[in-house]
Amino acid sequence: MTNKIKYAIIGAGCMGQEHILNIEIIDDAEVVALCDTSPESINQCLDLLKNDVSVFTNCEDLVEANIADAYIIATPNFTHIEVLKSVLKSNAHLLIEKPLCTTVEDCKEFASLTENYPGVIWTAMEYRYMPPVKKMIEEIHNKTIGDLYMLSIKEHRFPFLHKVDDWNRFAINTGGTLVEKCCHFFDLMRLIAQSEPLKVYASGNQDVNHLDEEYDGKVPDMLDNAFVIVDFENGVRALLDLCMFAENSEYQEELCAVGSIGKIETAVPSNDSGISISDVRIGLRESEKAKKETIAVDEQILAVGHHHGSTFYEHQSFIKAIRSNSLPEVSLNDGLVAVAIGEAAELSIKEGRVVEMNEFNL
Repeated sequence: MTNKIKYAIIGAGCMGQEHILNIEIIDDAEVVALCDTSPESINQCLDLLKNDVSVFTNCEDLVEANIADAYIIATPNFTHIEVLKSVLKSNAHLLIEKPLCTTVEDCKEFASLTENYPGVIWTAMEYRYMPPVKKMIEEIHNKTIGDLYMLSIKEHRFPFLHKVDDWNRFAINTGGTLVEKCCHFFDLMRLIAQSEPLKVYASGNQDVNHLDEEYDGKVPDMLDNAFVIVDFENGVRALLDLCMFAENSEYQEELCAVGSIGKIETAVPSNDSGISISDVRIGLRESEKAKKETIAVDEQILAVGHHHGSTFYEHQSFIKAIRSNSLPEVSLNDGLVAVAIGEAAELSIKEGRVVEMNEFNL
């Protein structure tokens, strides 16, 4: 394959638009089609595109047109399973926005349908590709801090944005905050720990956000803060500290890992902070001075997304997998386990107990 990779975007909302902006600055890729039922979202996407594209209002017509090499699924979470069933007929490459599906059972169903699928199927986990986070992961896996024992991820950020029909206000549509918002953090934990989750225990609530909103007589039920602890089979313990009523934070995400001989930490600036660089700091127990490495993101890449450049780098890796006919860096199983940890955390809060991961029969 020597021509540009032709993308079709299914779901023209916030993430669909972020993907468009990033594809527009990749030389060997282009968007050729959009699919969404919202004229407003379609028009917003058209304003971002340099070239004319085909527009569809349903997946079946898009697949029938057979004009794309790769599909991006960025529709509301609860629609993923049915959209995915439709696009499987294409045999094209798929990049599926997180969460893969809203439930473990839907993830399992989709995986069973794709056992002999010829295309690359990639679960979009942008946080893996944030430059300071990627550097931190490399150092941990290189044993710079010895054997890893403790990992913490803190996200203090703004509340959920308004989306079309406010679908993201209810757990029935999203899978719950710890699935919708946090599955990529659980994916990071598993990637960094290089082990499978053993058990999950969590505490959280909806204390501040969306309590004064009402939709068809129902008040939103999305958690806005939580602590989640995940124990892994190899003894690593990981903590998520989430707060979604902390807009005025210098850093949206902060990560810290502690090993047998030292500690490594980094942070990702908030979108509106104007900061394009981050430090990766390594402090070894027997050293008096910590080592710092500054990780910068190109301003053009930073300007076309809300994930500190990661969407651009993710697409580079996705395109490489397509062209080399290689396995995805983020598999369906990665997407499944991330949803399972999020579902376990939601269940732990609801039932006030430790949830064993073997309850999900992964």
